[in-house]
Amino acid sequence: MNHCKLLGWLKKSPWLCLVLLAIPSTAYAAPGETTGGFLGAIDVIFANLVAGLSQVLFFSIGGMPFIVLWLIVGAIFFTIRMGFINLRAFSHAVSVVRGRYDNPAETGEVTHFQALSAALSATVGLGNIAGVAIAIQTGGPGAVFWMTMVGFFGMSSKFAECSLAQMYRRVLPDGRISGGPMQYLSRGLAEKGLRPLGKILAGVFCVFCIGGSFGGGNMFQANQSYAGIAGVLPFFQDRSWLYGLILACLVALVIVGGIRRIGAVAEILVPGMCLIYFLAALWILAINFTDIPNAIATIVREAFAPQAAVAGGFVGVLATGVRRATFDSEAGVGSAPIAHAAARTEEPIREGVVALLEPFIDTIVVSNMTALAIVTTGAYKTTTTDDGIQLTFNAFSTGIPWFPYLLALAVFLFAFSTILSWGYYGERSWTYLFGERSMRAYQAIYIIFVFIGAVVNLKSVVDFSDMMILSMAFPNLLGCYLLSGKVATALGDYMQRLQTGKMPVFK
Repeated sequence: MNHCKLLGWLKKSPWLCLVLLAIPSTAYAAPGETTGGFLGAIDVIFANLVAGLSQVLFFSIGGMPFIVLWLIVGAIFFTIRMGFINLRAFSHAVSVVRGRYDNPAETGEVTHFQALSAALSATVGLGNIAGVAIAIQTGGPGAVFWMTMVGFFGMSSKFAECSLAQMYRRVLPDGRISGGPMQYLSRGLAEKGLRPLGKILAGVFCVFCIGGSFGGGNMFQANQSYAGIAGVLPFFQDRSWLYGLILACLVALVIVGGIRRIGAVAEILVPGMCLIYFLAALWILAINFTDIPNAIATIVREAFAPQAAVAGGFVGVLATGVRRATFDSEAGVGSAPIAHAAARTEEPIREGVVALLEPFIDTIVVSNMTALAIVTTGAYKTTTTDDGIQLTFNAFSTGIPWFPYLLALAVFLFAFSTILSWGYYGERSWTYLFGERSMRAYQAIYIIFVFIGAVVNLKSVVDFSDMMILSMAFPNLLGCYLLSGKVATALGDYMQRLQTGKMPVFK
């Protein structure tokens, strides 16, 4: 869709503009500021919503939040059930991403690499930059250890759910793909004689996914990217409303093009962003090389015996690590399967193998580099603000004084690509519930939330985001448990053909 078409669409939806213009001028404040009126009402709504839902969804067993146990047990289960697929298929996954097995005649909308890029654009981003910092601020350095463990075992969860997404995807009449948990929960469980349960789980998942797209996939990204930009560009200070409008317009130009356009944009942005961030983190670690062993020792030691005043002690550190790792890699929550369902392949297991690279890249590699940069520089001891992005900025600026400017650009691009991918996730869930004809309504609402995210305070956004995204794991993992036998059987057949040289190679 070009600029003219976008303007035409906005003309057909004048209420979208009216909603933005109707927001009182007193609401336009920097994230984190206390305001009344519209923003005050939003904060109260989020706070009450989180408080109410937490009583139902985040209940504890022996002091441990059930959702934490659910995700940990699930990740370990799939690792064992699939024979440590996260280790034995790693090199094959790299070969697939390089295009060695790409058959252009196969059904799908995007290549393996584009699907991986689209999914990574939703995970590699502010979860690695701001999310890791928030984990250290909340749970101390020890939270990073549990983030890493969840990332390692989460590779198997990601494999299972993305394989199922390919098995049960639907090809729409116009050639677009509809796939993800909503499909394998409803259709897969129906095959096992559990149709009513499958329908309920699919519907519940879609509701939480739509909420997750508005929260962690949208508002959190807009909020923290504004904090990063305003920190280095004084022009945007006290102009969060202007930043929100600009970002919303840019998102609108891409999101209406669907997964093909999102995949094409992500294919360009993600590798470049990762390279810039990786090189910068590598430089920080190089100049603090002698402090790395002590930093690693601190992370491991405080994972089991936190020295800082962490609420809940060991359990608090563990819970924080799991929450941030789940928000970071999204393994087990069912978001990435929506993107991987659109990959061009007739081999479901192959796409699952590609997907297992995501937690490795975003959690084990990128997040740990951020954590080591923060710990080795000691920035977490001196930064007093609760703004996660500022802690990371402080850590990087100790070795590269001018780098905050480049990091601000990377933050913006990370946030932009994540908003695009989560817009697609929410769109597929919305259309599953309300039909394809209502897609434009979701896109309009989503664009409004981009603007809102830039102007509300961080705590409301983080709490709401965690609640929605973590809740997606309840229906998704239950369905994956029940369908794990089918995945294991298909995996055995796939690996047998691969090892005997019966797998066609195209490049």
